[in-house]
Amino acid sequence: MASVKITDLHKTYGTTKVIEGLDLAVDDGRFVVLLGPSGCGKSTLLRMIAGLESITAGDVLFDDKRVNDVHAKDRNIAMVFQNYALYAHMSVRKNMAFSMRLKKTDKKIIDEKVKWASSILGLDDYLDRLPKELSGGQRQRVAMGRAIVRDPDVFLFDEPLSNLDAKLRVQMRTEIKDLHQRLKTTTIYVTHDQIEAMTMADEVVIMRDGVIEQSGSPMEIYDRPNNLFVAQFIGSPGMNIIECRVTGENGTLYGAAEGLQLPLPSGANVSVGQNIYYGVRPEHFRSSRQVAASAGGKAIAGAVRVVEPTGPEIHVYAKLAGQDICSISRERVIWDPGEEIFFDPDLDHVHLFDGVSKKAL
Repeated sequence: MASVKITDLHKTYGTTKVIEGLDLAVDDGRFVVLLGPSGCGKSTLLRMIAGLESITAGDVLFDDKRVNDVHAKDRNIAMVFQNYALYAHMSVRKNMAFSMRLKKTDKKIIDEKVKWASSILGLDDYLDRLPKELSGGQRQRVAMGRAIVRDPDVFLFDEPLSNLDAKLRVQMRTEIKDLHQRLKTTTIYVTHDQIEAMTMADEVVIMRDGVIEQSGSPMEIYDRPNNLFVAQFIGSPGMNIIECRVTGENGTLYGAAEGLQLPLPSGANVSVGQNIYYGVRPEHFRSSRQVAASAGGKAIAGAVRVVEPTGPEIHVYAKLAGQDICSISRERVIWDPGEEIFFDPDLDHVHLFDGVSKKAL
């Protein structure tokens, strides 16, 4: 296993900047997920760590040893790709053993490692099958098995679950996390799927336009986003954001938006006249047919637009201050489109962002 350190990393293609002055430290044995929208540079960063992309400027270090000029095959990394990249004419057994055969590893050791990997991944019954005889999930297990038999210092995953259906993605998320908990190998995983990031990572690194917007534990990022982009990117359904201006009334501050007065948390670091973004996650935006007592008589009223029952929860989408918002409830309440609905934000979970810098207040 190895730690990975990236310092002042840059990548350009001609005049196009893809990575700009990026710094990142991945401790030995950690599972770090690079998360961001398409085109943010996360896969390019992963490929530079792997040695598959040249570095314009900056350094990549494994255990404090600079590897910029070390060939990919000599970095002792194992990479799992989105498209499995299996040899179609080889059996599962031969696919998993391929890298060891190239290194002229003793046949007994090869057999032992393939047997060990197949038992971990549930592939014992498929070792003599060809990839075309396997399901998508089984093929991805084979790709993972081919990686772990190499006993790498670092695992690199490039959106490995993108080609799987929803049920298989859930299953494979669990299997990859379980595999990491067993092997404790340093892992860097790229995805645009926030659910994968939240459920699997020790640390989530959120990227946008070649820079890191925020990094931290999944719940830290969810509960304490440090800017508007992170707040809106993390969460499904996303955080409700209402643009408003701070007003004062009898010594109490409110966020005013299209005739609404949105209560602010006590001690909010804002001033009268300031433009802010008022953020509330759907599960913290309580909805009812009556004005909540906690609202102090200040009705936050909207109109129901769409109701989505998911089974464990009901998602109510409504219009509020001219904007679309969502409330999540576990109560079995039936709403009709157009019906009036009242909202009560949980002030312990209200997020405020500056209207200019968009940073958390």
